[in-house]
Amino acid sequence: MNKTDESINSVIDAYRQAVFDRDVDAFMRLYEPGARVFDSWGVWSYEGADAWRDSVDGWLSSLGEDRVRVTVEDLQVWGERPLLVASAVFGYAAFSREGHELRSMQNRLTWALRLDGESWKIVHEHTSLPVRPEDSKAIFKRGEVT
Repeated sequence: MNKTDESINSVIDAYRQAVFDRDVDAFMRLYEPGARVFDSWGVWSYEGADAWRDSVDGWLSSLGEDRVRVTVEDLQVWGERPLLVASAVFGYAAFSREGHELRSMQNRLTWALRLDGESWKIVHEHTSLPVRPEDSKAIFKRGEVT
């Protein structure tokens, strides 16, 4: 594993843990204060980490006692210090306290990351879902019939 792989994997691991723990502060430490986020849900863009924090807090607090496990597939990374771009298919599966899967979805996610001292910070995040042309409905899992 090279330094780039280690770098992006450490960010992904921190992201996964923050989501699983429903830890808004840990999640937000992954983002630069001026981060711009193009999310798939309801808002055209979030300008700055403070705006994004409100959305993240709403998401994680809405989970109640459920835990979300994040998986990452088809990770591709480009660049080198001090700037990386990564894209992957992120899976989100919610589990009950008893360990039963309640719901799941996948999301296409791209990050632009900048080195800040010794840690990488997300400066831009873009998530997307493909949309069926016949009914304009989002496709929430790769391989679903279109």
